Amino acid sequence: MKPTPTPLPETRTSSAARVGAAAWLIGAAQFLIVQLIASAAWHTPFSWAENNISDLGNVHCQTWDASRPRYVCSPLHDAMNISFAVHGILLLIGIVATRRFWGRGRLSACARVLLALDAAGWVLVGFVPADVDENLHVLGALLIMGLGNLGLICTGFLPTHSRFAAGGLRLVSVSIAAAATLAAWLFFSRHDPGIGFGTLERIAAFAAGAWTLVMVMALATHTSPNSPR
Repeated sequence: MKPTPTPLPETRTSSAARVGAAAWLIGAAQFLIVQLIASAAWHTPFSWAENNISDLGNVHCQTWDASRPRYVCSPLHDAMNISFAVHGILLLIGIVATRRFWGRGRLSACARVLLALDAAGWVLVGFVPADVDENLHVLGALLIMGLGNLGLICTGFLPTHSRFAAGGLRLVSVSIAAAATLAAWLFFSRHDPGIGFGTLERIAAFAAGAWTLVMVMALATHTSPNSPR
């Protein structure tokens, strides 16, 4: 009986890339789809420019938010909150699965840890809607839009041997991080340049998801049969 051959490191790396890419793609897709469905279920108009993301997960029908009073009633809040948590879990799975592609060094480790905290923030906001425990929900938002965006800044300075720093990916990472950080500052400081607080929050909160989709394309290039090794 012939012994089972041990998988080559390159094979294991390619498999990990596929797992990470799949986790990030599925996480982003389900998150967008559930948001579209949940917002369409509102009886009052839902504004992507003015309503917070969290409004889709609020469990009560009421006028909400003293700083920007608005009526919130989300019939599919349970689906949205599950989607928040699933998004965070899949984001974390992708980070762990792709760890070989981040390169070595403190900035690489820092980026992964901070983005893992971003993932934890999504799980937290999913389990604790804003109108159930606002303090814990805000903590989750800070993990996402604060520490998560710091993690994105770190990705702009990954070592040159990192797959996620190849070509123009560093510039892409820095650009996404800069836009997200500025949007987060404007959102939390209550300075609307005219695009709506909902828009600002989405730029700040969805930045990590956007970054992962760009990195999925980089991973696809790596795992392509015709790609250089």
